[in-house]
Amino acid sequence: MDLLTIIILLGIALLIGLYLIGRALYIRSVRIRNRLQMSYVFTNITHELLTPLTIVAASVERLRKETPENSRDYDLMELNIARVVRLLQQILETSKSQAGELKLRVGNGDVMNYIRETALCIEPLMAKKGLEFTVNCKPESMMGWIDTDKLDKIIFNLLSNAVKYTGKDGKVIVDVTTNSRYDKVIIRVSDNGTGIPHDKMKHLFTRFYDGEYRKNATFGTGIGLALTRDLVYLHRGTIQCQSFEGQGTTFIVELPIKKNAFSSSQIDESHQIHPEGPRSNIIDLASSLSSSVTENTPEILPAEEDDDIYTLLVVEDNVELLMLMKQLLQQHYHVLTASNGAEALDVVHAHDIDLIVSDVMMPEMDGNELTKHLKQDPDYSHLPIILLTAKTQEEDRQESLLIGADDYITKPFRMGDLQLRINNIIENRRRIQHLFRQHTTEENIEQIKATAPSADNEFIERAIKCLDEHLSDSDYDRDTFARDMGASASTLYNKLRAVTGMNVSGFIRNHRIKAACRLAQQDPTLRVSDIAYRVGFKDPKYFATTFKKEMGMQPSEYFEQLRK
Repeated sequence: MDLLTIIILLGIALLIGLYLIGRALYIRSVRIRNRLQMSYVFTNITHELLTPLTIVAASVERLRKETPENSRDYDLMELNIARVVRLLQQILETSKSQAGELKLRVGNGDVMNYIRETALCIEPLMAKKGLEFTVNCKPESMMGWIDTDKLDKIIFNLLSNAVKYTGKDGKVIVDVTTNSRYDKVIIRVSDNGTGIPHDKMKHLFTRFYDGEYRKNATFGTGIGLALTRDLVYLHRGTIQCQSFEGQGTTFIVELPIKKNAFSSSQIDESHQIHPEGPRSNIIDLASSLSSSVTENTPEILPAEEDDDIYTLLVVEDNVELLMLMKQLLQQHYHVLTASNGAEALDVVHAHDIDLIVSDVMMPEMDGNELTKHLKQDPDYSHLPIILLTAKTQEEDRQESLLIGADDYITKPFRMGDLQLRINNIIENRRRIQHLFRQHTTEENIEQIKATAPSADNEFIERAIKCLDEHLSDSDYDRDTFARDMGASASTLYNKLRAVTGMNVSGFIRNHRIKAACRLAQQDPTLRVSDIAYRVGFKDPKYFATTFKKEMGMQPSEYFEQLRK
């Protein structure tokens, strides 16, 4: 065989090899694309299912308030709603795992205490089936780094699996220990149930495997243990199963807890683990289902003056949920509605809005786009925005907060919880307004800066700077003030009312009286008329009247107190 023939054969072999490699890469890319498409489909389906569940949950909450004698029925409804929610979240997590989209975010805290409290949330389910349930942690307290969202799902899946296959009067034990280097946490979940047949063990972590559900008269989806394994591996841990048919099963999970076990992108320095967290995270097994959240929710009752009632804009593309939220919220606030972000902008431009509650996933303009648009507009950046979403990932929450959302609630939610968030924002505004009405001191200014959002801080500082630059100008009025602030008179009025609780003229008068107090403090020997002219009053008598209205005493009395 001559050299030319060999070269030709090698060239053909190379071409065939390149073709096979290219085909393999193409098939792999198609599979990856299909997985990503399925993940997108699952995300949207989950959102569509969680929205009607929110409507059902809110309706149950309303019925509980109207006919509280049926509380046991409501408990059962809420329990099953929450179970469906957890199932949907598991499906969503599974789809993300298949698409390689699951991400780890570890925080620092007492790992042992957190695991204990999380496991104890399952206690009502154990009691319902008559099982003896024990949680042992040795040591009782140990600091470490964990992803609480992933750990919740791991513990819940292992314990719910133990409940399924353990008969009445059986035992379930959770033993949590560490190793000699204190860099791992070892979780053992044991039961004395039916056990797993030897031929079934190899399929234990196979997704959608049917298992022994029918034989044990239980229900399962085949994703719980498969997802658990994925979450353990994501947490850079290991999982093993030891089981003997007719004797019971033990799952052993080992997770690293030292900071150096994780990459910098997986570490969230700002997130502190709180022991009470799991009880609110695992909503379907909370022991306090019999009490409604709204019982402990402070209400804002309509005042005699309409100006004292806050105006809310609710933005939601699901008509039923939108109408239900309006019906419940309008007992305490003026409520306007919109079905997407574009409509919401029209409402904001046409009405004086105090606060916005918006869904995230909507057509035309979603909640994040709406938030970004408003927060970048100086005329409306002061508006507080609460976002509602079916997305449960930490990065989704962080994205919304980074673009300026003031709060973030995942679906399904209790209306009492939403009202509590609204009230918290309103009360914070009222605290700032109260500080503004008080006599100005350096301490008050620092309190205002610490309490007010950064956008409000910037607005307040610019307003004060404008007034200080024209303090002695008695002709400096609302229109001039608005022009210097780069806003229309109506926009300036809305922002001042939202941040300080005062209209434009009231804000100018209040600032001038506070400036008069500072001048008097600096030099108590000044005459009242001199101070009046220096803070922009043409008539000392009008200054004295205004001073008494703001400070509760005549300026002469105030100066006399300073001299003493």
